[in-house]
Amino acid sequence: MFSQKKKITASNPNQNHLLSSASTSTSASPAMPKPPFHLASRLSAALLPPPLVAGVAPLSRAFSTRSPLKRRTSHNSLRLSLRRKASPPPPQSSISNLPAAQPKDSTDWYPVYDRLLPCPQKNIFPRVEHIVTLEEENIVDFISRSLNLPPLYVRDLIQFGAVYYALVCPQPPQTATEEQIRLFNEVTNPEILKKRVSIKGKTFREAQKTFKVTDLNQLLEPGTYLRVHVHPKRFPRCYEIDWKSRIIAVTDSYVVLDKPAGTSVGGTTDNIEESCATFATRALGFEAPLLTTHQIDNCTEGCVVLSRTKEFCSFFHGLMREKQVKKVYTALVSSPVKTGIISHYMRPVNVAPRLVSQENEGRWHLCEMEILECKEVLWPNSNLMKLYSVQNCEWPSQKYAYECKINLLTGKTHQVRAQFAAIGAPIVGDAMYTPASIAEINNPSINPFNKNNKEIKHNEDTNIDDKNNKSYNDEEIEAWIGQHGNEPNLAIGLQASKISWDDGNSVYEAGLPWWRQEII
Repeated sequence: MFSQKKKITASNPNQNHLLSSASTSTSASPAMPKPPFHLASRLSAALLPPPLVAGVAPLSRAFSTRSPLKRRTSHNSLRLSLRRKASPPPPQSSISNLPAAQPKDSTDWYPVYDRLLPCPQKNIFPRVEHIVTLEEENIVDFISRSLNLPPLYVRDLIQFGAVYYALVCPQPPQTATEEQIRLFNEVTNPEILKKRVSIKGKTFREAQKTFKVTDLNQLLEPGTYLRVHVHPKRFPRCYEIDWKSRIIAVTDSYVVLDKPAGTSVGGTTDNIEESCATFATRALGFEAPLLTTHQIDNCTEGCVVLSRTKEFCSFFHGLMREKQVKKVYTALVSSPVKTGIISHYMRPVNVAPRLVSQENEGRWHLCEMEILECKEVLWPNSNLMKLYSVQNCEWPSQKYAYECKINLLTGKTHQVRAQFAAIGAPIVGDAMYTPASIAEINNPSINPFNKNNKEIKHNEDTNIDDKNNKSYNDEEIEAWIGQHGNEPNLAIGLQASKISWDDGNSVYEAGLPWWRQEII
């Protein structure tokens, strides 16, 4: 067992260039040959850029769930290509030098790409590309050529886990245009598919299943679909942590980590490199990667169990299913809270923000936590708030906060955060749920799941569906979702302070939460 640090420093050591092993040496964008006129050329005329090259069929951004389709003019596409050919990125340039957000009305604007490291301090706007190859080609060469990206940048994306493939292009969503659907039907023509050896014996749905690309030398066959997360979500906090000091325990089967706020336990859909599991593995010098057994939010700190073997991973999952893993949280909230069990029901939609109601709205998930104690403490000082990038959130009274000890009885995503906000005591720094809590305090009718609000509407409206006990509509839900903010920048007042299993024989505690730390 390693000792826990009681004091912290605002340091930022140099980042390790983890991707320096790439064999390709050039970082300039490749030239873009003019495509011949065939199916790929027709696709380029109908769909979004990047500009099409021979053997490439870009699919619409409407095929993603990010935003409505916006078309960039051929003039803008040409301008982008000429700018990159005439002014290649200098060797020292990096995407880390880019602005944090996409300017308005700038769908024709992309940054100059070099490498994924060093890590930028802020994330930039998302960019997800969907492309299909019509010719056999190496995956790095194909992505680099079709999206006008440096080969080294593409290799970085693959190592980060930001590239996915499917043997057959997935079904377009309802937002796709008639032209896009027609083109999808052309590239998935059964007469073409039945000639492909790789999909024989598979159903159409099985062939559409996506997998993460792990081989830099993967050879793509014609018709292969790729999803490329060009701007993966980044975690600069990973490079600022003394990871060995965050290790609570090491055994033959598992490692217990005091997870820092602002980090991901096991990575994200587009970034498995910058994760607690990866950095803890390296800090301990393990050859085999540590495996995740459970999750806590990126903005939450505290105890996380990482498995060293697949056997323990399965064992720990079994303990959690049987509710034999006990978790105690410490929360710093904005208002006093009574001790006892707090119960809500969570909307069964796997998208943030998570909505909760005091009543079961029909197949909603039960959320319960027990407040063991609640004591008044001073609101965190401005230096600590700044060090951990804790957002102000405009809570009206910031002289005192309230530290609560919580026995987590159920473990739903965002449960503690959503429940505290629902009772008017949002967690300090929670930029997602605090705005909604303030809005409901000022205007209770804004929350369609507010119990008192529902009773008033039920008495006034005789057209309410009594069978389903629903007194709200989709517009009201969307308006309530709109009252919520974005994910916090780094930390909030929440720590997974203690975890135990095996009837209390295995007990581990985190160090002091960030709001009790001293700056030196």
